[in-house]
Amino acid sequence: MQKNLKTLENSLVNVYETDTGEKVVYGTELYKVLQVKSNYTTWIERRFNDIDAIENEDYEVFSKNGINLKGGRPSLDHIIKLDTAKEMAMLERNQKGKEVRRYFIQIEKKYKEQAARPLSVSEQIRLIAQGNVELEQKIDNVKQDLEQFKQDMPVLGIEENKITSAVRKAGVKILGGKGSNAYNDKSLRSKLYSDMYRELKRQFDVTTYKAIKRSQCSLALSVIETYKPPIALEEQIKNCNAQIQFGTGVA
Repeated sequence: MQKNLKTLENSLVNVYETDTGEKVVYGTELYKVLQVKSNYTTWIERRFNDIDAIENEDYEVFSKNGINLKGGRPSLDHIIKLDTAKEMAMLERNQKGKEVRRYFIQIEKKYKEQAARPLSVSEQIRLIAQGNVELEQKIDNVKQDLEQFKQDMPVLGIEENKITSAVRKAGVKILGGKGSNAYNDKSLRSKLYSDMYRELKRQFDVTTYKAIKRSQCSLALSVIETYKPPIALEEQIKNCNAQIQFGTGVA
């Protein structure tokens, strides 16, 4: 109920409307206008008990500031339905309480009359326009959520192909080209590719490169482009290719 409150009246006590059309007030604002002498927590609990108010039906409780800077529990506030707030004001039994109660009655009467009379053409147009704006906003929110969902999904086929193609391309280069002895050594080639995929899994903390998020595909390609094999594996590749060059020179 405390979400999406719209201010309706603000002359004596601020009155708000929820997204379901319920008229409500903040407990602390009502307390301030009523000029209550006792502290807020004591007063609100006593008044709720006096009128048998039911939590989450007549009012809601929420943390106002998240934390209490003075220590202890967070500072609390309440959102109270207008009917309940009217009873609470009446129980003050003083001039200010009577004034607030009459104010609430006038507000109830005003909005009941507005709801009963037919809307003018201009009012209908305004409501339609407002509805369209809200609908467009909801559609935009859905689109944004959908796009975020897509980006958080694991890579799809096209991204998988990009990653495997990048691994093969980088691997061929590191091995010295497709004509090199290192490339044609299946065991050595497999060892290099395994290490490259292992590096991807380590960088993105996944059990398979296919679990990398779509939004991280470009970053994964950068990891591949800058990949360097471990020193021991790099030495094996160099030694393997050096044997080819030596053999060719003797022949």
